[in-house]
Amino acid sequence: MTATPAAAERQAPATLIRRILLQGKYEAGAMLRNGEQLILAVVLPLLALVGLTVTPLLDGLGGSRVNIAVPGILALCALSTAFTGQGIATGFDRRYGVLRFLSTTPLGRPGLIAGKVLAVLTVLSLQVLVVTAIALPLGWTPPAAGWLPGLALLVLGAAAFTALGLLVAGTVRPEATLAITNLLWILLGALGGIVIPPGRLPAAAQEIVHYLPSGALGEALREAFLFGTVNFGAALILLIWTVLAGAAAIRWFKWN
Repeated sequence: MTATPAAAERQAPATLIRRILLQGKYEAGAMLRNGEQLILAVVLPLLALVGLTVTPLLDGLGGSRVNIAVPGILALCALSTAFTGQGIATGFDRRYGVLRFLSTTPLGRPGLIAGKVLAVLTVLSLQVLVVTAIALPLGWTPPAAGWLPGLALLVLGAAAFTALGLLVAGTVRPEATLAITNLLWILLGALGGIVIPPGRLPAAAQEIVHYLPSGALGEALREAFLFGTVNFGAALILLIWTVLAGAAAIRWFKWN
């Protein structure tokens, strides 16, 4: 008996694009169902946004409190999801053999990495929507010209943090990944130029943070969403971090 076209279509293997989409959907769902990651990715950034809006910490920086705070909060969302969240998830997937198993399936290693990147972008998109929904009633007035460069730089920053997260997750034990990513989230969030502009940091930190991915992303987003301009120096620093961390992850990542 000859198979009907519909039956043949059902029997055909999924394309690589579909496999990546399904993997990305699964990874994003797993991140959103994890209570600890939701606190890190959504609750804490929103608390920081409200705190910076009602306190005078950002006064005197050339804009309203909320206008200066929101770009940093968006950068913090990228750090939370792309670095800490993805790093921890990948580290424990590696520990339990999930990465080794998936890398031998038709999805393959490139498809698995692409699925993780897609999951990060999906969760980050939801974070942007939530932060925007809270910030606009608080008085956030970003220039229309700032949205395109701002979102592009946010994606670039997420790429840099994802590469760094995979580098950590693929080279140290999961317990160490958990400690390193959480510690760096605190340090970079407080002193890395993300939430608090470098001008308000201790003098010793001001000269360093500009060259960190956290400081570069924070400054780039503030220029985009405050003035509608592109900080090409910060964008170059983010690109360099993405390339170097990505190359290091490819070289030293251990799937077992």
